[in-house]
Order: sequence, then C-alpha cells, then structure tokens
Amino acid sequence: MTAEQIPTNPWEKWGWAFAAIWLVFLVYPVIAVVEADVSMVVKILSLLCILGFAVANVLGYARRGRVWFYLAAMVVLALATVPVLGMGVISYTPYLAMLSALELPAPAWKWAVGLWGVTPMVSLLGIDGFPPYFFLMVWPVMLGGVMLRIFGEREHMAHEAQHRFAVVAERERVARDVHDVLGHSLTALSVKAELAARLVDVDPVRARAELESIQATARQALAEVRATVGGLRAGNLEAELAAAPLVLADAGVTTEVVGTVADTDPRHRALLAWVLRESVTNVVRHAQAASVVIELDPRGITVTDDGTGVTGPEGNGLRGMRERVSGAGGTIEVTPATPGTRVRVGLP
Repeated sequence: MTAEQIPTNPWEKWGWAFAAIWLVFLVYPVIAVVEADVSMVVKILSLLCILGFAVANVLGYARRGRVWFYLAAMVVLALATVPVLGMGVISYTPYLAMLSALELPAPAWKWAVGLWGVTPMVSLLGIDGFPPYFFLMVWPVMLGGVMLRIFGEREHMAHEAQHRFAVVAERERVARDVHDVLGHSLTALSVKAELAARLVDVDPVRARAELESIQATARQALAEVRATVGGLRAGNLEAELAAAPLVLADAGVTTEVVGTVADTDPRHRALLAWVLRESVTNVVRHAQAASVVIELDPRGITVTDDGTGVTGPEGNGLRGMRERVSGAGGTIEVTPATPGTRVRVGLP
C-alpha cells in the first residue's frame, strides 16, 4: 500500500462494521412484515428480502469495487417488499443514502444522495397512514453521511498535499546536499589541480603529492554524493574542521581556529559542519582572501575572511545555508568585516 492509499477515514476501513451495527433499525420493517395480514409464504419471502438487503448493505462497504452492484441489489430487494410494507419501504432510504454518500465515486454520490433525500418526502402524501414528515426523521442521518464524505475527502486532500510537500522537501534536501558536496569538492580539486600544474616543473615530488591528493579527494567526493543521494550522509564537524585549513592552504589562505569541537552544542554539530564547508568553499571561490578566522562557541560558528567583501547577489550555496539554519531555528548574518566578510551562524 502506497502513502496515497493509506485510509484516512475510519469508514474506509471499518465502514462495514458500523453499517452492521445500524442494521438493528431493520427491526421495524421486520415487525411490520410479521404483523402484516398476508400469507406465511409472502412473509417468509419478505423477510428473506430484508435479510438480503442487510447483507448487501454490509458487503457494499466491505467490497468497494462492486458498490454499484450491491446498491442496485438493495433497491431491488427493497422494492420486492412493497406488496407487504407499502409506503414503509421508504424507511430503507437512510441505508441507501449512507452507502451512496460514503462509497460511490464522485460526482455520482451527490446525485444518488439527492435522490434518496427527496424520496422520503412522499410521506407527505399520507398514503397508507404512513407518518407525515417522515423525511424530517431520516434527513439528519443522510446529512451525517454527507458530512462524513466531505470531511473524509478534505482529509484525503490534506494527506495528499502533505505527501507532495514531503516529496518536494526531500528533493530540495538532496539538491542542496549534492550542491554542497560537489561545490566544496570541485573547488578543492580545482585549487589542487592549479597548484600541481604550477609545481610540476618546479617541485615534481610536491606536484605528485598534490595529484595523489586530487585522486583521494575525487574518491571521497564520489562516496559523499552516493551517500547523500541515499540520504545517509551527515556532516562531521571534526572532519571538516581538520580539512578546512588544508583546503584553504592550497589556495594560499592561512587559517586561525578559535575554539574546538568540544565547545559546540552536540545537537548542531552536523549543521555546523555544513556551514563550515560552505563558508570555506565561498572563501576559496570568491573572497580572494589571505587569511580566515574560524570561531567555534556553544551558540554557533563564525567565519571571517579579509577578502574583497560581499559583492553581487546571494548564490545558491548561501541560500542553502540559510535554509538549513532556519530549519534548525537558528539565524545567519552575513556582514562586512574590515576588510572582508563575516558570516555568523547562531543556533538555539
């Protein structure tokens, strides 16, 4: 069963049981048949028709794919008792209306309920001494069926909307995670490749080491992308804090770290790892900085560079960072430093 098929209305699962309980009111046509001035054969046949009506009513809820068949069978069996019950057959209409309201597809259920709602008004004709205004007694029952149908449909629509929202949110999460992983890894690869190219003639041993580092970074990036798509990857603040100075050093940027992982709130370390990764990526890509200061504290993280400062519109990386932080109930501030840029993430 898929998420869309999970019953959200108790009538969808237990309607047959509720319908069976309400069959107790068929005792009135049964009494009318027993007391009727007709032959025993006619009485037995009429009682069998009432029994068949009751069985068809319950099966109409239990086997939804054949609701039209059972509804038609109920109508035929009810009409078969007309010679004995006379005008009393309209006492079947609440059962027909409830089954139509709760089980027929849209928009057929509305027309069917409307028909069954009008039928009891023939009691106003006063035929066979049937109580007038009988429709006032059965209309509340029919209205109850209509309300159950409407509320059930609204709940089903809300369930579907929630499911669609969850799908969209998951897609955005994967896109954001892949962007962060690839953005950081590709930036590191680009910096290392440029450094290796400069060193290949000057320092072949160092160039070889950089090429081996590129291979390791590429393998790590591939593993991270696979884990992210599978929804299994979580940020590791300790690993990011160790990797950040190395990536920045390859870009010619010195790093100062104030505080340790132990100073941070354990609840938010995975988020802080993502923030640090994206901040380092932005520094390498855009800041043209010479130094970076990373500050860790129980309330969050601050990354300050001495680069060119904030220029141009906000990119996808920073937007993704804002979404992550706001989702955790935190705040993010991107302000000018002197010189450069200061990114401060505060968490509850």
